[in-house]
Amino acid sequence: MNQAGVRIKGEPLRWPLPLVLGEGRGTAILWSAVLVTLLAGLYHDVLPRLVLQWYLDPNYSHGFLVPFVAAYFVRERYDAVSRLVVRPSLWGAVLLCLGLSMLVLGSIGAELFLQRTSLIVVIAGLVLLLLGPEQLRVLLFPVAFLLFMVPLPAIVVNAAAFPLQLLAAKTATFCLFNLGIPVLREGNVIVLAGTTLEVAEACSGIRSLQTLMALATVYAYFTQHANWRRWALIGLSIPIAIVANAFRVSGTGFLAHAFGLEAAEGFYHGFSGWLIFVLAFLLLMGAGTLLAKVGARGRIRPASVSANPYK
Repeated sequence: MNQAGVRIKGEPLRWPLPLVLGEGRGTAILWSAVLVTLLAGLYHDVLPRLVLQWYLDPNYSHGFLVPFVAAYFVRERYDAVSRLVVRPSLWGAVLLCLGLSMLVLGSIGAELFLQRTSLIVVIAGLVLLLLGPEQLRVLLFPVAFLLFMVPLPAIVVNAAAFPLQLLAAKTATFCLFNLGIPVLREGNVIVLAGTTLEVAEACSGIRSLQTLMALATVYAYFTQHANWRRWALIGLSIPIAIVANAFRVSGTGFLAHAFGLEAAEGFYHGFSGWLIFVLAFLLLMGAGTLLAKVGARGRIRPASVSANPYK
């Protein structure tokens, strides 16, 4: 293609975007700053409210770390991206329009999840529009990782919370009964001899599940080398989080029976959340170790050379 953007025989059609943006590191930095400024202005109301929710809701405090982890993943892929030929695609404009439409619809309907996820779609559209499909393929993982910074929509929380509450209550009842503690369950309410416990929505574990999945994604990325083992470890984080939360409810019931309801509240209620999260991460590490061993057994080892061919 010549400087006018005309297609030369044997070369794919490209629109002359480099002529518009210019070339060189300084120009790239300048246009990056311009794009960041435009995005900040476009999401001037969405991003501050998102950061405020990270600060106020401890279940989503990991959101502060997600952009930095994603930036690390981008930096790690910088050399691979820089070696690719820039082939801007007009499909990026379609993706960009989709993201902006999500922002508009989310603003009209006051749907925070739609507004926040639109930023990720817009970023993907800009990469495709300015750099090309190959660059988007390389950067797809860090861009998709940004989803972990967006709190779950209320409709998902409401749909999944109650079944998880029932599961936690059933598991706690089973554990307490096998410990010899008189217990009766009515829905998500656990009735003990001296007190009654209700497994509320906050104790369902649905909110901490996203945090553990984000941690599992980072852990799988650095410890597992096969994609199927990475996906398996991320998938295992879901039952691990559910089981760990069920044991937390069981511990609360045991303390309430042994020492009264006051012992299960206050300091224990806050500390047990951290303790169970550490337990869940240890279980996750154990699952990762087992997956690594399974992968190691499946590798073909070179045959050892023996002096005696009959041994």
